[in-house]
Amino acid sequence: MGEYFPSGGSLEGHLLLIITPTPPPSEYVERLEVNHPGLKVVHQPQDPWKDLSVAEDVDWKKVTILLTGRVLPTIKQAPRLQYVQLQSAGANMILDLPIFKDTDIVFCSASGVHGPQISEWVICTFLAAQHHIPRYLEQQKDGLWKRDNFEQVQDSVGLRVGILGYGSIGRQVARVAKAMGMDVVAYTNRPRPTPESRQDHSYVVPGMGDPEGLLPSKWYSGTDQASRTEFLTSGLDLLVLAVPLTKYTKDLISGPQLKLLSEKKTFISNIGRGPVLNTDALIEALENGWIRGAALDVTDPEPLPQDHPLWHTKNVIITPHVSGSSISYTQRVLAILELNVNKLSEGKDLLNEVDKKLGY
Repeated sequence: MGEYFPSGGSLEGHLLLIITPTPPPSEYVERLEVNHPGLKVVHQPQDPWKDLSVAEDVDWKKVTILLTGRVLPTIKQAPRLQYVQLQSAGANMILDLPIFKDTDIVFCSASGVHGPQISEWVICTFLAAQHHIPRYLEQQKDGLWKRDNFEQVQDSVGLRVGILGYGSIGRQVARVAKAMGMDVVAYTNRPRPTPESRQDHSYVVPGMGDPEGLLPSKWYSGTDQASRTEFLTSGLDLLVLAVPLTKYTKDLISGPQLKLLSEKKTFISNIGRGPVLNTDALIEALENGWIRGAALDVTDPEPLPQDHPLWHTKNVIITPHVSGSSISYTQRVLAILELNVNKLSEGKDLLNEVDKKLGY
């Protein structure tokens, strides 16, 4: 874990810097300092997503633990830094930074904090499309009372959702979808043949998700095209893209894959990263009716320019990367930080550690 961290015991002499717009609750700071005598907690009032400056009034040479968004010091500025807790589920924005790739500093993601709210967004937009809510909202603007034929509405019972990337978000989507009567199939890079291999060891909001991996009726896996084809042709009514952006996942779903989905006219939900789904190919698929629709909280490019044709493509719902928003977000990030600080003092492996080779 690094020369400054004990194999078990106190965190004497350690400094935890928390960079957030508002300070953490006083009782939270007090609990950390009482449970770990010698640990000092300092708050830097700054939005680490909008203001990317490295504060000059912070004594970075003493910082050993950091909670941040995109604000990171250089290796020289923070020579004692050993553990960075990110406030995002993905780490793609730091993969090329020397402090990440050229050091032994442990970086942990906030994977798990987004599950409840993003799963609600996925199901909400899918149901909105299934029940033609966008059309009715447009009719409401015109004061038009016009009903669809009941046979044009398909409820969720018996439909199949395929979740590409069965992490914390995918597992909560599975939990909600299963409650609505849907069949769930999962896709992961690595095979999960045993009950132990299907367990989720990352942070989980208590009572949420699928920590034991019991919900999918079938698991698919692999990094080759044949494996993905088998998954995409398994009769999916809804495809949820919940994978991080890496060099292996860019354009993961493009023209050939979208044509495979045409048999069931699959609805696509992208809450991962925009470039995972090829934009030009998506527009072609929507305009030609290969798929029944799409819900996008992420786009490529992002932000999506005002004159981009995707805005006016038929059967698409677009939101400006807001599916992860929740008033409980920071509370959950702080919960991960506290769990990991406890693990540090005990010399245990941390939750949500980012694999520096895989990038997530």
